[in-house]
Amino acid sequence: MRFSYLGSGSKGNSALVGSGDTCVMIDCGFSVAAAETRLARLGVAVGDIAAVLVTHEHSDHIGGVARLARRYGIAVWMTPGTFAAAPDKDIPGLNLFSCHESFEVGDLRIEPMPVPHDAREPCQFVFGDGDRRLGILTDTGHITRHIAERLSGCDALVIECNHDLDMLMRGPYPMTVKRRVAGDLGHLNNSQSAALIHDLDTGCLQHLVAVHISETNNTRDLALEALASALGVPQNEIGAAGQEGGLDWRRID
Repeated sequence: MRFSYLGSGSKGNSALVGSGDTCVMIDCGFSVAAAETRLARLGVAVGDIAAVLVTHEHSDHIGGVARLARRYGIAVWMTPGTFAAAPDKDIPGLNLFSCHESFEVGDLRIEPMPVPHDAREPCQFVFGDGDRRLGILTDTGHITRHIAERLSGCDALVIECNHDLDMLMRGPYPMTVKRRVAGDLGHLNNSQSAALIHDLDTGCLQHLVAVHISETNNTRDLALEALASALGVPQNEIGAAGQEGGLDWRRID
C-alpha cells in the first residue's frame, strides 16, 4: 500500500492512496488543471484514478470534485449529508455511503468514520489492503473514543496539525473565527494531535505525517516537534505535507 498528497492546507487538499492496481483520490480542493499538474508530479494520470472519496463539503476539499468527475468519468463516493450540502450536485457515478459501513474499491477496503467538524455529515477514513492499514484524520474538532479505536494499531497515520493554539489566539483572525477553529467542531491543534498519538498503539507504525498545517497559525517545525515528542522519535522521522509541494509517495511495507 502507498500514499501521497497533491497538497494540503486551507487553499486546497487532495491525497492519493493506492494498492495493487487501485488508486483512489481523497478530496479534490483544486481546479482540474491544478489537479492534473499535481498528479503528473506524482507520476499519476487522472485516468488512473478509480474513485474520488469526499470527506466533507468545504470548498478546500470538494471544490474540484464534480468538475473532475464530469470531465473524466470518475466515480465519486460521499455521505448523504455531504451530498446534500455539496455546492455542485452534477456528479456522474455518484455513490453514497454510511459513515458506519465499510466498502471496497478495487484492491482497497475503506472504513469510514464520523468525525466532529462543522459540516453536514463529515467523515475520515482508514484504508486497508488485507495486510496493512493507513489512517487519515483531518478536519476534526476533537478526538472521540471511536476515532482513537479506529486509528490504533495502524501501519501509517496522517494526522491534522492545523494550528498552534497560542499562535492562533495571538494571530490576526477575528475572534469568531478563532473560536470556530479551536472549537469542538473545528480543527485539531498540535497538542491535541500529539495527545492522540501518545495514546494510540503505535507498535506497527511505519509512517507518521502531519497535514493541514495552517500557514498563519502554525509552523511546520512546531507540528513536527509535537508529533515527534509524542512518539519519542527524532523530528526528522516525522513527515509533513505542504500546500504547494504536497507529499511524495510513501510505501507501507
